[in-house]
Amino acid sequence: MKAYVLIETAAGKTKNVKNTLTKVKGNKATVVAMDAVTGPYDFIAVVDGAPLDAIGNLVTESIGTIDGVTRTTTCVAVAIG
Repeated sequence: MKAYVLIETAAGKTKNVKNTLTKVKGNKATVVAMDAVTGPYDFIAVVDGAPLDAIGNLVTESIGTIDGVTRTTTCVAVAIG
């Protein structure tokens, strides 16, 4: 499964969040790509893993707890026939 995690950071914490995000790995899910973006979010991370709970755990336990992360929004990728 693949998900896009939209990440907002606190002012002055963007570099710390970037450095930490590049090292995030879970047991069954991991951050496979990440980009800094403009707009309401500071980063978009691509997370890959299975099952869906593994992605949820990575977001809540590893990404959401990074010092400087103020909010995350997770968008699960789906196939449209």
